[in-house]
Amino acid sequence: MMTPWVRRLLIANVVMFLVSASSPEVMRALMFVPVLLPYRPWTPVTYMFLHGGFMHLLFNMIALFFFGPRLETRLGSKSFLNLYLISGLTGALLSVPFSPNTAIIGASGAVFGVLLGFARYWPKQRIYIWGVLPVEARVLVIVMTALSLYGGFGGMQDGVAHFAHLGGFIGGYGYLRWTESRSPAKKFKAAVDGTAKRRWETEGTKLERWSSIDRESMHEINRDRFDEIWEKLQTAGAGSLSQREQAFLDRFSAEGGLGPVTNGRDRP
Repeated sequence: MMTPWVRRLLIANVVMFLVSASSPEVMRALMFVPVLLPYRPWTPVTYMFLHGGFMHLLFNMIALFFFGPRLETRLGSKSFLNLYLISGLTGALLSVPFSPNTAIIGASGAVFGVLLGFARYWPKQRIYIWGVLPVEARVLVIVMTALSLYGGFGGMQDGVAHFAHLGGFIGGYGYLRWTESRSPAKKFKAAVDGTAKRRWETEGTKLERWSSIDRESMHEINRDRFDEIWEKLQTAGAGSLSQREQAFLDRFSAEGGLGPVTNGRDRP
């Protein structure tokens, strides 16, 4: 099923190919040449919508058509578009130190980021090269990375923007790691793991940790609250404390006694 941004990107690339093919001035104005970046700051974005020929366009769009929809469904349209653009941008930026005088065009950097995203979530998915040779997605990414490294640092003059490809992989990987670290699921898991760890903490360990609280460094109001809880702890044990009371002690044992003051009582 075609997804919204895959469809829009396909249309944008085809339209720009037709426009640039009929107007060399448009091609020159929108292509990315690293040494001209200060004078053409828009080109790190516009270059990824240009292609040097029909086959160049065809291969990039076929990859976007097959790998993009599933990944956009997995990430959501906004994150998918971010991945595409960031991969294309890092492809351009990596070309700055290594290919400063080379004119770069094509969606390959962005598409390589999409391919990496696909391989990250479906690493064992088989991809049929030329419709015949089955290769797992993760293997394909490794092979393409190796080829790009060899092509870039081996000095191959084959007209292929190898560093743009590598930059696409790097940008895609970095963006996915960043989004995963900020995902609600990861935050929830961290909270659950922390709660479970505290739940299974022994009473002796809790007492040892709470005993390290510096009562004298507390605000006067928090100190009164601490005394109430500590007296209850000494009288009836850690098991008698409510979750709010334990959280109060946990906070001060972590913050060295410098917790917030609220309306006459601390509210964990």
